[in-house]
Parts: sequence; structure tokens; C-alpha cells
Amino acid sequence: QVQLVESGGGLVQAGGSLRLSCAASGRTFSNYEMGYFRQAPGKEREFVAAISWSGGNTHYADSVKGRFTIARDNAKKMVYLQMNSLKPDDTAVYYCAVGPVKTGSGLVWVPKEYISAYDVWGQGTQVTVSS
Repeated sequence: QVQLVESGGGLVQAGGSLRLSCAASGRTFSNYEMGYFRQAPGKEREFVAAISWSGGNTHYADSVKGRFTIARDNAKKMVYLQMNSLKPDDTAVYYCAVGPVKTGSGLVWVPKEYISAYDVWGQGTQVTVSS
């Protein structure tokens, strides 16, 4: 059974930074796309960022582009979300998730923004940005 354990959330002032970490276990981690989503109170869960199998390609929601960076370390089975220039609107519970498996070689990665593409989710970590 795959498990994802997240850490790194907290309270930060607007303009500050946080780094979220997501530790994976159980699968050949490098074969899977990974993503981050977030859910604010009273709102639906939304896509934040995705990263390809090797980590060489990334994709971001427009709302975080230029401020957030997703990265992975396949040897450590870790995914990271570096969040800079945080805004109060970034306040949410952040979730990492396991996406589709790589099905062959020489594939072109197409990032997935829809929730149903991800089948294993972390427990979530709270990020609160004060104004």
C-alpha cells in the first residue's frame, strides 16, 4: 500500500516562504507523476503544481506561477513544494498526490490538473498566510 506523509506547513506572514515536503513509500516512485493540490475553507480542491517522472518537467496553476516551485528527489522518494511571496489567498490545506504511472519510454509528459488523475493522497498540511 502506498503512503504519502506530508510536512512543512505552518503560519507565515504575507510575503514569506514555506517549503512543503512529501515522503512516499511502497512504489517505484520514479515511475509516477506527482502533484500538489490545495483546498481552502468552503472551496473545492484545486490544482497547484505537477511534476513529471524524472522531475525535468513541471506545470503550475496560473495563481502560483512564478512564486511556487515543485521538485522531486527520486532517490529519496520525496516531493517538495517551495512557496515564496505567499499571499493570504494561499491559505489552504495542501495535499500531495500520486498521479499516473509511466507506461513506456520516450513518452511526452502531459501534465494533469484534474483530481481524478491522482489515486493516492497525503493527509494534508495546513498553510496559513496572515496579512
